[in-house]
Formats: sequence, C-alpha cells, structure tokens
Amino acid sequence: MNINATLLAQTIMFALFVWFCMKFVWTPIVAALDERKKQIADGLAEAERAKHDLELAAKRSAELLREAKEKAGDIVANSEKRASEIVEEAKTQAKVEGGRIIAGAKAEIDQEVFRAKEQLRTQVSSIALAGASKILGREIDAKAHSDLLDKLVAEI
Repeated sequence: MNINATLLAQTIMFALFVWFCMKFVWTPIVAALDERKKQIADGLAEAERAKHDLELAAKRSAELLREAKEKAGDIVANSEKRASEIVEEAKTQAKVEGGRIIAGAKAEIDQEVFRAKEQLRTQVSSIALAGASKILGREIDAKAHSDLLDKLVAEI
C-alpha cells in the first residue's frame, strides 16, 4: 500500500470518527455535563437559600426568645406585685382581726373587772354588816335594811 493512500484513508477515518463522536457521543456527554452543571448550580442556590433561611430562623428564634423573656419578666413582675398586694391585704385583715380580738378581750376584761368589783362590793358590804353587827352588838337584818345596804354598796 501506498503511504499517501494510507494517510488519506486514516484522515478520512479520523474525520468519520470525529463526526461520529460529535454526532453520537459528544452531544450526550455535553448534555450530561450541562445537566450536572445545572444540578450543581441548583444545589448551590438551594444551599444559599437554606443558609438565608437559617439566618432568618435564627433571627426569628432570637426574637421569640427575647419576647418570651419579656413576657416571663412581666409575669414575674405581676406575680411579685400580686404577692405584695396579697401580703398587704393579709396584714390589713390581720390588723382588723387583731383589733377585733383586742376589742373583744378588752370588753371581756371590762366585764370581769365589773363582776369582780360587784363581788368585792358584795363581800365588803357583808364584811361591813358583820363588823357593824359586832360593833352594835346585835344582828342587822339585811332584808330590813336593804335601802341602807344598797346606798352603802353604791358608795363603795
């Protein structure tokens, strides 16, 4: 064979091989590469969106946490205020109850003092009658001299 014919045949075969590769092999490879390039771009875009969403979620969670802390602080302040109001109400009620108990005790003491004075007057009048009867040497009738005894008790 002639080297020129071989070279020509190899050039034609190479050209056919290049055409065949361009027509049937290169197009699917380029399509697959374009598809892969699109998937990578979509993945990067999705990652960027996810990163942005994560930042938004972090900001939102920080905001919710701040609001929750504010609400908790308000609740604590209100409960402390209510607790102090309840303590003040209890103090007021205790003072009123204490005053009522003291007034009742004073009234009871006054009654006891009055009864003791009455008993004492009765005993003093009995002792006075006994002493007067011994001094006079005769017995004094309490029923007969009731007016005199009543005046004596009233004076004592």
